[in-house]
Amino acid sequence: MRYIKLGKTDIEVSVVGFGAWAIGGMWWGGTEEKESIEAIRTSLDTGVNFIDTAPAYGRGVSEEFVAKAIGSNKRDEIVLATKCGLRWDLEKGMYFFDYDGVTVYRYLGKDSIETELDRSLKRLKTDYIDLYQTHWQDPTTPIEETMETLMELKKKGKIRAIGVSNVDIEQIRQYAKFGVVDSDQEQYSLIDRKVEIDLLPWCIENGATMLAYSPMARGLLTGRMTPDRKVNDGDSRGQEERFSSSNIKKTNDLLDKYLKPVADNHGVTAGNIAVAWITSKPNTIALVGARNEKQALENSAAADVVLDSGDVLQIGSFIKEASEDII
Repeated sequence: MRYIKLGKTDIEVSVVGFGAWAIGGMWWGGTEEKESIEAIRTSLDTGVNFIDTAPAYGRGVSEEFVAKAIGSNKRDEIVLATKCGLRWDLEKGMYFFDYDGVTVYRYLGKDSIETELDRSLKRLKTDYIDLYQTHWQDPTTPIEETMETLMELKKKGKIRAIGVSNVDIEQIRQYAKFGVVDSDQEQYSLIDRKVEIDLLPWCIENGATMLAYSPMARGLLTGRMTPDRKVNDGDSRGQEERFSSSNIKKTNDLLDKYLKPVADNHGVTAGNIAVAWITSKPNTIALVGARNEKQALENSAAADVVLDSGDVLQIGSFIKEASEDII
């Protein structure tokens, strides 16, 4: 496993982190506690020390599973990241979505953030969070108010670092105007590269770490999805055109043509190569989900892959054709 510093802090984080979105179950067709806990513990055993979760991942389920998985592990050897800004227990801020009969709002007001943090601390069974992030942005609350609240929590010792997620370039600049931004978490993969326009350059220039979520495009870049695959009830991928039979087939054909040869040379999988491409970027961490022990073991292997110029050229060919053919 390789490690880098998180933003401008002295916190060392593994370049492959455990993304705990899927184990929350929401949008993923449910979850299984025992296998989720095994996945986290296996990741820790392979050297992963960074776990990213959020209250909204199953309305607390993901955070609770993380706490159970950590168990007797030394707290100071694990970097815990969670988030704030999504509320389903009050009607304040901006309407976001309805799920399973519950309405979720984006809200980052001062009166809400510390309440959310205290609830996360309780679910995670800890007295501090290493990285606290704004999950989705709330246009009804001034960023100055949000950032000043986070800086106060940092001074109190309840959080060690501050991150943002799902922002645009003007929003992250505003955050940085009123405090220190240590990370930005965005969707980033071989087929989702909008962050390269301005957010990734901003992070590089300002010493913030880019946290890439869905680096394997929610499984599409593994090559293991089949056009005739069955989708569990509640799995949102079943409703997205990106995961249609035709798009899966086109993606698999390009993976076989370009990424599988690179993977074979390194003795890993196509998904590992997709993740290794992310971690080859300056100060960038791949947050990779796993729902069982086998997936966790496979994900960690990506951290040891060092791409050479020939690999990068081959991957570039995949990106070029994918941008023309894949949704």
